[in-house]
Amino acid sequence: MVGTQLARHLINEKHDVSLIEIDEERARHASNRLDCLVINSEANNIQTLEEAGIAKADALICVTESDELNIIICGLAEGRYPQVLKIARVRNPDYDNLTRGGEKALGIDYFVHPDREAARTVVQAVEHGALGDILAFGDSAFEMGTIEIAKTSPLCGESIKIFHSLIGSEILVALIERGNEHILPSGTTTLHEGDRVYIIGRQADIQKVFEISGKKLEKVEKIGIVGGGRIGTLITEALLERAQPQSKSLFSFLTKFSPRRFKKIVLIEKDYELCKDLSVKFPDILVLNEDISDEGFISEEGIADLDLIITATDNQELNIITALYMKSHGLKRAIALVNSPSYGTIARRLGIDVVVPIKSVVVDTILARLMGSGVTGLHRLGEGTIEILEILVAPEAPVCGQKLKDFHLSSGGLVMLITRHGESFIPHGEHQFEPHDRLVIIAQKGVGNELERLFGRQE
Repeated sequence: MVGTQLARHLINEKHDVSLIEIDEERARHASNRLDCLVINSEANNIQTLEEAGIAKADALICVTESDELNIIICGLAEGRYPQVLKIARVRNPDYDNLTRGGEKALGIDYFVHPDREAARTVVQAVEHGALGDILAFGDSAFEMGTIEIAKTSPLCGESIKIFHSLIGSEILVALIERGNEHILPSGTTTLHEGDRVYIIGRQADIQKVFEISGKKLEKVEKIGIVGGGRIGTLITEALLERAQPQSKSLFSFLTKFSPRRFKKIVLIEKDYELCKDLSVKFPDILVLNEDISDEGFISEEGIADLDLIITATDNQELNIITALYMKSHGLKRAIALVNSPSYGTIARRLGIDVVVPIKSVVVDTILARLMGSGVTGLHRLGEGTIEILEILVAPEAPVCGQKLKDFHLSSGGLVMLITRHGESFIPHGEHQFEPHDRLVIIAQKGVGNELERLFGRQE
């Protein structure tokens, strides 16, 4: 699924793509649906890689289900084609830690850890009360939140100028999803019932918007995590971890996190042997050996009074159903992990507060690595038709000294946020780009090359 998503996105961006797949049925399926070279063969030999065009490739991305196979394929390519950028998906954290200092290891430029990326997204949502999808931008005080416009909301039928009058501080409406339409709004754009609105502001201002739209911020002190596998374990570790700036932890980005914020964490897992291991690993939390598909499990002591449920099993349908079932019994907030973005859309429409599509998180992480040295982050919205990019302006970039009002992307876009000398602000037209500015830009897909030309190093 990750390989197909990646290939489709890169093909749409006019890149030449070769796809290697050992499974005959999968290869045939990909060949029928993707406009690229598909080779039905093993990739762990140099002849197959050369048939796929490794000699002229810019990048090699290995996303098989085996960590070791991904590493071996990259190693084979490194021996003969060291100039090719190499990215490997791995789940073993020992491999992932090899490139933590930015050094190339085992011939691989970047390791991508899907479970870690998904856990980061979940814990970030918990940090913000699990009110909705939240994007944080580095060390900036600004973040992006999303709200649904209900018929009874005071925002319904109003222009987006109402945000400034109601909030009274710096806030920006970045995008409106209306059915299958994605609107980069102006000040006169009117909000309709059912609109999904993306807003940028400081955390307190985002919370005000949530409250105005009917989502009151409440303390999340009692958390249930369903699924004690890799992702569930990583989430539990992060929730229990004390903030230590000097720590090299997987989750050291949680500078304000402390276990004292939570009165109770409950981990629910149906595998008895795994439960025994989890009880030893996490002696300070309640570990329940329960099957959440059993309707009686909600009556178990320690479950009924939870503030938040996080469903992180390997079964995305079960995650969605469990989250909805718990909410129907009065639970305030729910976070569900799913595999595909289409399931994510369904789950949000059904009323789950935060949905994390694991495969899309991984694809976005890989794409950010492919988009040049200046791009430090990428987030796709609206089935990938809209992109939010975090960009570092190179000292010699052509835009340096140019005013924002004179800056235009060929397919449309907006500079939403600038971080300069540690201070973040929403810019106006008279602001000028400066070297080392950190930008957050929202744009139509397919602007990667243009952004690299405007903001990247000139060679």
